Amino acid sequence: MVELEFQQKTKALIDSLKNICASYGLGNDGNEFKIITQTFLYKFLNDKFAYEAKKNDENVANATSWEEALVQMDEDELEMLQLQMGGDTARLKPHHFISYLFSHQNEPDFAKLFDDTLIDIATTNNEVFAVKTDGGAKVVLFDRISQYIADESKRDAFCRAIINKLVEFSFERIFTQKFDFYATIFEYLIKDYNSNSGGKYAEYYTPHAVARIMSAILVPRSQQGKVKNVSCYDPSAGSGTLLMNVAHAIGENRCSIYTQDISQKSSNLLRLNLILNNLVHSIPNVIQGNTMLHPYHKDGSELKQFDYIVSNPPFKMDFSDFRDDLDSKENKDRFFAGIPKIKAKAKDKMEIYQLFLQHIIHSLKPGGKAAVVVPTGFITAQTGIDKKIRQKLVDDKMLAGVISMPSNIFATTGTNVSILFIDDSNKGEVVLIDASNLGEKIKDGKNQRTVLSQDEEQWVIDVFNGKEVHDDFSVSVSYEEVADRNYSLSAGQYFDVKIEYEDMTPEQFEEKMKEFTGNLEGLFNQSRNLEKEIKEQLAGLNYDL
Repeated sequence: MVELEFQQKTKALIDSLKNICASYGLGNDGNEFKIITQTFLYKFLNDKFAYEAKKNDENVANATSWEEALVQMDEDELEMLQLQMGGDTARLKPHHFISYLFSHQNEPDFAKLFDDTLIDIATTNNEVFAVKTDGGAKVVLFDRISQYIADESKRDAFCRAIINKLVEFSFERIFTQKFDFYATIFEYLIKDYNSNSGGKYAEYYTPHAVARIMSAILVPRSQQGKVKNVSCYDPSAGSGTLLMNVAHAIGENRCSIYTQDISQKSSNLLRLNLILNNLVHSIPNVIQGNTMLHPYHKDGSELKQFDYIVSNPPFKMDFSDFRDDLDSKENKDRFFAGIPKIKAKAKDKMEIYQLFLQHIIHSLKPGGKAAVVVPTGFITAQTGIDKKIRQKLVDDKMLAGVISMPSNIFATTGTNVSILFIDDSNKGEVVLIDASNLGEKIKDGKNQRTVLSQDEEQWVIDVFNGKEVHDDFSVSVSYEEVADRNYSLSAGQYFDVKIEYEDMTPEQFEEKMKEFTGNLEGLFNQSRNLEKEIKEQLAGLNYDL
């Protein structure tokens, strides 16, 4: 009940911040998402600080005003308290608190005070909370929020409206909530800002059903709580849906997250996601940059290898402007199956997923596991780079299986998708599942998408993990069988053709044959009669003419 209440209050806060933006002419503006996510993050960090301060200091917990209790502390006492809080809590000073801004909101140039506060928090916490670019620059926590209001005379009022909303209730009681709570809040927070906008590097939103299936197969229940000190990587991380699910299955304190994504917006959303999910220790590993051209994570001169990799890479994209730069000696091992050629008339349809897939295979530790969303055409292509990639996975015995998903599982793309599971430790059978007939079709705005029920999700997971065989749904086959079928990973090509047999006496057989003969004669008679009618009609037509 408490969880539902705070979920509703949190969503109401997000809605009210959006209403403020709309009132000041920023509704659906390109900068709206920065204001919403950054003010939400400021509120979250402020209340997390309060929660941790009360947990670690009895005097603060019992004070009428926790802010006043902290103001009374000298610098050494405050420093000691912050050390006790741990690395997941931002380091704040009394003049950073929301209550301080609230009490100073009627002073001149309040917008400047508001902005200066955010920038000071960002500077104070730069070492832990800043996202890096592949060139080494740091993307700090906060921007100057008021600068997005074009009319300077309205900036003070805009910032006052925000601070008055932030002070209305506290998040403190939500910090005991579990992963699903934060996943729901994060999805609600970014729902208007993380869609496929059709740009060159459009973000692909990964449905939670896909994310849950991937994480439950990579980290089965039998292994949860046993896996520790592992690295998890996504070379096209987006806002981090896949990584959050895997990290939750492993345990947030048992893994380190590594990411790269070319989109600055996605990297900022991912940072927010890490903060919400107690993965602040991984923020220094969040890199904004071009993974294919400038892969950042390395051990010495070699690409870093990871225990777990998840990815929903873009499928088709114009990368012709740097395609030839990838075709170098140093990339020969990474792109072992080749680099897609530039399409003369359809550059935007270049198969960039083939690069990501090869990069993932090259970045996997011996014995490591990966789950990658691919276009379903990948699993059956008879020639080219797709076939070479599949052949390597089969010949090197590093494949767990494939799940072919229903059409429109992604609301933003009509491409049929499959989930490819790589497992360098699997030397036994490979599981192939055709889940294309599962799910219920629903309208999602102008689009139609397919939604799996919880029972369907769990069935897919159980069948895959148990290597179960079900008629017209799943098969478990050897690497040799896959090689014999031209390396096809489509479950349908391995299903048995069923022929029904029926025992009958010679008399029953003769009766059946008479029945078939009679049916055939009847069909022939109908055909002859129809032919006669057509000829008569044509003769009559000619006579009329």
